[in-house]
Amino acid sequence: MPEEINRVPTDAIAEYLFVTEEAAVANLMKVGIHPQLRMISPIGYPDSLCLPSKATVVLTDFGGIQEETTALGIPCLTQRENTARPVTISEETNLLVGTNPVKIVAAAREMLAGKGKSGRIPPLWDGHAARRIVEILLRLVPRKKHPN
Repeated sequence: MPEEINRVPTDAIAEYLFVTEEAAVANLMKVGIHPQLRMISPIGYPDSLCLPSKATVVLTDFGGIQEETTALGIPCLTQRENTARPVTISEETNLLVGTNPVKIVAAAREMLAGKGKSGRIPPLWDGHAARRIVEILLRLVPRKKHPN
């Protein structure tokens, strides 16, 4: 399972590990990892943005986080061989590091040392999509005339 493959190199460089369930704590203790753990309850979307927004670099295997870190301007290392978010790769906000622990740790240390690429937020990821959609709809969708 990807989480287990990714956990070992992540643990090697993480200052904090946030877990959301008791089973995760038990798994970490079982393999002898005793980092500073903070148990948190499941959090909503706005709060979930706060954690990566304060990070220097984010390690993940989840596509949604790849997009969020891109929008936030936080470098992301994706622990997979491919991604469904290729724009994060082409704009250099995300680096595919695969599942090899040595490669993951090396890439993370490089990022933490400030040697990573400085990516760009993709065009149209400026927070104004709703405005653009409304403008297009107002031009294209006929308006009904209301009887007086």
